[in-house]
Amino acid sequence: MTQQDLLDRQPVFDIKKITEVLPHRYPFLLVDKILEIDLEVPSILGQKNVTINEAFFQGHFPGAPIMPGVLILEALAQTGGILVHEKGFTDKIALFLSVNHAKFRNPVKPGDVLLLHAEGTVFSSKGGRVKTRAMVGSKLAVEAELGFALVKKEQI
Repeated sequence: MTQQDLLDRQPVFDIKKITEVLPHRYPFLLVDKILEIDLEVPSILGQKNVTINEAFFQGHFPGAPIMPGVLILEALAQTGGILVHEKGFTDKIALFLSVNHAKFRNPVKPGDVLLLHAEGTVFSSKGGRVKTRAMVGSKLAVEAELGFALVKKEQI
């Protein structure tokens, strides 16, 4: 399946469903839709439409705007958080715990469509890890292994 085929399909989660799962809101909600979820693998594919209207572009290299790498990692973590929720941890929130093996390969610019891939490697009632990558077209932008802790919503 081509990237265009993916982008043309109806999302599995639209922004309304995403905001029911994630506690994030503007300007920190960094996932626009979920295109695929496979709970057997388990894996998920999200999408972030990067526009020049993003607040961070005002100060992050205004003459040559690129999306901050840390925000790409956050977008990947949010996508992984949705996967965690769909794996059955609905009474908990996944909190960022660690970033390992992060590599920033290509810049993400206004107008790019960022595809956010996360594959679960470890899940438990206390936390886990996801192996992630962010793509723009066929180019790898960022890859990293992200760790998370699971905390009851009432404890936050």
